[in-house]
Amino acid sequence: MVNTRLEADSIGSMMIPADAYYGVQSLRANRNFRITGQHMSDEFLRNLAMIKKAAAITNSHTGDLSSEKATAIERTCDEIIAGYMKDAFIVDPIQGGAGTSANMNMNEVIAHRASEILGGSKSEYTVHPNDDVNMGQSTNDTIPTAGRMTVLTLSKPMLSEFGRLYRALEEKAYEFRDVIKMGRTQLQDAVPMTLGHTFHAYATMVKRSAKRIEKSLDEMKSVNMGGTAIGSCINASPYYVENIVPVLSEVSGLPLVQADDLFDATEDLDGFVAVSGAIKAGMMSISKMCNDLRLLSSGPRCGFHEINLPAKQNGSSIMPGKVNPVIPEVVTQVTFLVAGHDTTIMMAAESGQMELNAFEPVTFHQLFESITSVTGAIKTLVNNCILDLTANEDHCLELAEGSTGIATALSPKVGYQEAATIAKTALHEGTSVREEAGKTGLFTEKELDTLLDLSKAVGKSSELREAL
Repeated sequence: MVNTRLEADSIGSMMIPADAYYGVQSLRANRNFRITGQHMSDEFLRNLAMIKKAAAITNSHTGDLSSEKATAIERTCDEIIAGYMKDAFIVDPIQGGAGTSANMNMNEVIAHRASEILGGSKSEYTVHPNDDVNMGQSTNDTIPTAGRMTVLTLSKPMLSEFGRLYRALEEKAYEFRDVIKMGRTQLQDAVPMTLGHTFHAYATMVKRSAKRIEKSLDEMKSVNMGGTAIGSCINASPYYVENIVPVLSEVSGLPLVQADDLFDATEDLDGFVAVSGAIKAGMMSISKMCNDLRLLSSGPRCGFHEINLPAKQNGSSIMPGKVNPVIPEVVTQVTFLVAGHDTTIMMAAESGQMELNAFEPVTFHQLFESITSVTGAIKTLVNNCILDLTANEDHCLELAEGSTGIATALSPKVGYQEAATIAKTALHEGTSVREEAGKTGLFTEKELDTLLDLSKAVGKSSELREAL
């Protein structure tokens, strides 16, 4: 038989497992919100605990919170930050109430553990979850602040992977700087280029995407702590309002500032929309690159086969020897995920009403998952695809030399129409552009050598080495 204790709130009384650090409000939320079957993000809980620690420090400076209680709360927060008591956080990440359940789950766990530290037990609140742990706060400033902090902390490894991808692509650009291939537009032969140019363009795109994301993250540094319920700072002391963000910045190590307009920062989620949109834009471009990689590696006998992707696993349960481009495929699937999450985040931001947006929980859940998934996707793309990707140099050159697209180089000498006739004849006869151009009598051998020298037709070459 499970030992229990009785706890009450404004709704009524409930029996709680005697050894549980959570309380009655957490258990109600656990039973009300059986939505995803998941737990709240560990990083989100760490940041929420940092907020509670910063609040205790700030309130102790005013004397509103006794030093004994403040010390017990700080110690408990440090334990949560270190990863202890994870099983005490029982609320689903998607919940009604704008995050009140998440806030109270944290308040109750801290209050019970801090009460233990002061010599009490879980059957009583020596430290009260609302009056002490939540002093000077509201769900409406703690939860969005924790959300912003979590976006910042989760984005660090994501941006690190963007940097690794950029550098890996630049290395490939340099490695392939002399590999001549045919450029394609609308999947049709266009004009010659180098495979180095292809990968340098990818690297440039990744660098630009990372900068776009970094710029959007600046908005996450502006938090509404001190605004309490709607931005009016009700129930918070003037000292607390002025000092909570600097203290939180010191506790967390994040460059946080208090929002200029606390009402706006409490009710509007457009900053999260901006971050999600920047991540989506970057992943759309990276997925486009992955589509290119799949095409360029298609074959091995009946496709482009200009590059070789590392063989990572068997590609079929029925076709022997088949190897699929599984890494680019999974990156594209993550892009689909991010796009869907972005739609949810946009809808949640738009659906807020008056002085608070009740849909922060789903916003955070989706954005956290996007960032985490993108981090993993780019990491596997670098480690399992880009680093060991190779080029089929001879085949690339053979395709380029046999393409009718090189007739473009003849236009300056004989004009567009004559060059087009040469290209069409070569295509119809199954001959080369050089052969058909020679038959016209319009070019000397030396002119053809110069005009059809693909090493000069590929455009500007560079060392292709920059640092992100």
